[in-house]
Formats: sequence, C-alpha cells, structure tokens
Amino acid sequence: LRHPVSMRVAIPFVFAALAACSGPQSASSPLVEQGREIAQTNCAACHALDATSESPHADAPPFRTLSDRYPIDSLQEALAEGIVVGHADMPEFSFDPDEIDALIAFLESLQAEG
Repeated sequence: LRHPVSMRVAIPFVFAALAACSGPQSASSPLVEQGREIAQTNCAACHALDATSESPHADAPPFRTLSDRYPIDSLQEALAEGIVVGHADMPEFSFDPDEIDALIAFLESLQAEG
C-alpha cells in the first residue's frame, strides 16, 4: 500500500537520520563502496550514480542532486520503512540498517563530488 503524501513528508526526516548515523566517508571507503554496490543493484536502472551522467529514467533525479531536494542525513527512516515517492513507476524499496548506513555514505560521497 502506497502513501505518497505521508512519505513525501517523511523522506526529509529519513535523510537526516541516516546522515546522523554515519559520518563523512572517503569516496573509496568500504562503506561507500558497499553503498555504491547497493545503489548499482537497486537504483542504477533509473538514477545516475556518478558526478556527471544523466539518469536513464527521465523522471529519476541523478543521485548527486538529491541534496538539492532533501537533506541527505534525513533519509534513514525512508530507506528503512520503504521509499514510495519518486518517479511514478519507482518500485518500493526498504533496506536494513547496515545497508542504510552504506547508502547514506555513498550518497554523501556523491554530494561532495557534485
């Protein structure tokens, strides 16, 4: 069951919580690499995962621009409970705490590049 309005409100809080749990990581740290692998597996079909590429899906923002929309550190809850907002055909995802820490570290590393 999707709750797009409530999740739009929750996503910024999720990014904040995720960032609070993980400090800045080097772009080559094991945590960032784990996050990159998770994003490659689950997100790369729609979102650009680097500093320059366009997203394959026109409605999916490049991950490097997420901080323009949400504080990265507020995404933890959304990643844990399931992200259900985004482009109209985005599947619902939820991740375990270790995966969330890794994804947040990866997202933060991209924001530093951009």
